[in-house]
Amino acid sequence: MQLSGKVAYVTGAGSGLGKAAALKFAQEGAKVALLSRTPTQINEVAKQIKDAGGEAIAIQGDVSKPEDMQAAVQQIIDTWGRLDIVTANAGINGVWTSLEELTPEEWDTTLDINLKGTFLTVKYAVPHLKKQGGAVVVVSSVNGTRIFSNTGATAYSCSKAGQLAFTKMVALELAPHKIRVNCICPGWISSEIGENTEQRNTDKIRYPREYPKGTVVLTGGKPGSAEQVADLIFFLSSDASSHITGTEMWIDGAQSLLQG
Repeated sequence: MQLSGKVAYVTGAGSGLGKAAALKFAQEGAKVALLSRTPTQINEVAKQIKDAGGEAIAIQGDVSKPEDMQAAVQQIIDTWGRLDIVTANAGINGVWTSLEELTPEEWDTTLDINLKGTFLTVKYAVPHLKKQGGAVVVVSSVNGTRIFSNTGATAYSCSKAGQLAFTKMVALELAPHKIRVNCICPGWISSEIGENTEQRNTDKIRYPREYPKGTVVLTGGKPGSAEQVADLIFFLSSDASSHITGTEMWIDGAQSLLQG
């Protein structure tokens, strides 16, 4: 097991990409801290890890609240005494609509969870990562980094573009401390996040386009899986990527090259 003795921390770990990453870390021997606003989900994931012989703790928290994120890291340290790997995955699609219809409150909600949440997740982990070095993976998106044709996704795309800039800035700052920071940009992946997207009148503002054979070229139009994304997160968190930092990696089957 490549991660034996290490502690991994995953936000948004109750479902989708976060859950898949947490299970992968546990399979590779890491102790895993799971954070989500939904305790029932992370409790189930923690039980799954423990039933398989691993160690896990479930922490309820809101990534947009400094007090929650500071307390979460403290709980990890109180439990295991160290922190080696951070996956800043928690996020929402938020409201997709025209600039005129998008409210300031809707903008703030998306940016608070996706971008401020990433900042807070990493900020409070850094003092503990510095003790022995470590790896951070920020989960961004093809939206805001390569794809700009999803008209109406302005707040979401800006938050995801911000995550990429955050990754590059922080990677350089933390490199002397042997902390690597990388960013992944998934495309269409089978997960639950799309179920929480509110779209209002986007058909009225979206430029007409058609992809008769689908957008995911590599798979003939089928989405990728959360497990494939988890494999990439694991790679960037492991010693196999020991000389990679400040880098964005798209995992989308060439979708963004076609659709961007």
